[in-house]
Amino acid sequence: MFEKRDSNKKTIEELGEFGLIDHLTKDVKILQPSTIRGVGDDTAVIDAGTNYLLVTKDLLLEGVHFDLSYYPLKHLGYKAITVNLSDIYAMNGSPRQVIVGLGISSRFPLEAIEELYAGMYAACEKYGVDLVGGDTTSSLRGLFLSVTAIGTVDKDKVVYRGPAGENDLLCVSGDLGGAYAGLLILEREKAVFKANPDMQPDLEGHDYILERQLKPEARQDIVKILGNMQILPTAMIDISDGLASEIKHICKHSDLGCTVYEDKIPIDQDTYDTARSFKMDPTLYAMNGGEDYELLFTIKVEDYEKIKNIPEISVIGHMTAANSGVNLITKSGPVVEIKAQGWDHLRKQE
Repeated sequence: MFEKRDSNKKTIEELGEFGLIDHLTKDVKILQPSTIRGVGDDTAVIDAGTNYLLVTKDLLLEGVHFDLSYYPLKHLGYKAITVNLSDIYAMNGSPRQVIVGLGISSRFPLEAIEELYAGMYAACEKYGVDLVGGDTTSSLRGLFLSVTAIGTVDKDKVVYRGPAGENDLLCVSGDLGGAYAGLLILEREKAVFKANPDMQPDLEGHDYILERQLKPEARQDIVKILGNMQILPTAMIDISDGLASEIKHICKHSDLGCTVYEDKIPIDQDTYDTARSFKMDPTLYAMNGGEDYELLFTIKVEDYEKIKNIPEISVIGHMTAANSGVNLITKSGPVVEIKAQGWDHLRKQE
C-alpha cells in the first residue's frame, strides 16, 4: 500500500527555491572536521590547511535561465563562468579553477559547442582561472550547463552572509536593475519578431543594459579595492536574485533588521528610462529584477571615510535591531516593508 500524502505538506512550487533548500538541508549533519561552512552561504568553505578552499556550483538550463532565440552562445559560455566566480568574490576570495558539465541535444552542431566554449575560455582568461575538467552527456531536450568554481581565501579574510553588526553600513557595488531591463528589451523584441518575422529587432541605444543581461561581469575589482583599503566587510553576498532577496539573506544570517533608502539605490539612466517606457517603477527593477551580480556588503561605520568617494560603491542603508524589521524609506517618505519578490527558478514555466 502507498502512504497517504500529507495534505498539509507544501508543494515544491509553494516552498520556492530557498524554502526547498531549507527543507531539504535542515537535517544535514557535518561529518568532516574540514567542512567549515556547508549549505547556506554563497560557497562551501573547506579547511585546506594554510587557507580555506571555496567551492560553488550553478546550473543554467535552456528555457529556464536562457533563451537561445536571442542569447549568443559565446555570451552564454562567458556568463556561465562569471556567475560562478561572483560567488567566490562574495566570500572575499580568489577563484582558481572551474569544472564544466554539459548536456547537449542532437540539434547542436560542433560549431555551436565550440562557440560556447570560446566564451568560457574568454572568461577564464580574463579572470585568471583554469578550466580543469568536467563531463559531457546527451540531453533529450535543450542545452544544460553545470559549472563548479573553486577558489581560495585566507582564513582571517573569509566573509560570510553574516553576522553583520547593528549600525553597520549597507553598501552595494555598481548599479542595479540593468540586467532585468535588458531582459525585458530582449523579450519585447522577440515578441515583435514572432508576430512579424520581417521586423528587425530594435536594440538601438540599449548596449549597456543588454550587456548587463547577456554578458555580466563578476566584481573582482571591488574585492581588490576593499583589500587595498584594509576594509574587511562584516557580511557580503552577490546579487543574483534581486537586492530585496539578498538584503533579507544578510538580515537572516545576522539576526538583524535593516533600513534602506530608496533614493540611495544606484540605478543607471538607461535602466531608469527603460522601466518608465514599460510603465514600471525603476526601483522595482533594482529590488527584484536579479542577475546583476553586484556585491552587497556591510562595513563598520568607522570605515565610511575610506569608501565615501569611491564611485563604484554606494551606501544605501544601515543595519538595525531585529525588531525594527526590514524596511525601505521611499523617496516620498512612507516606510514600506521589504519583501523578496525576485524571479523564482522553481516556478512553473509557461
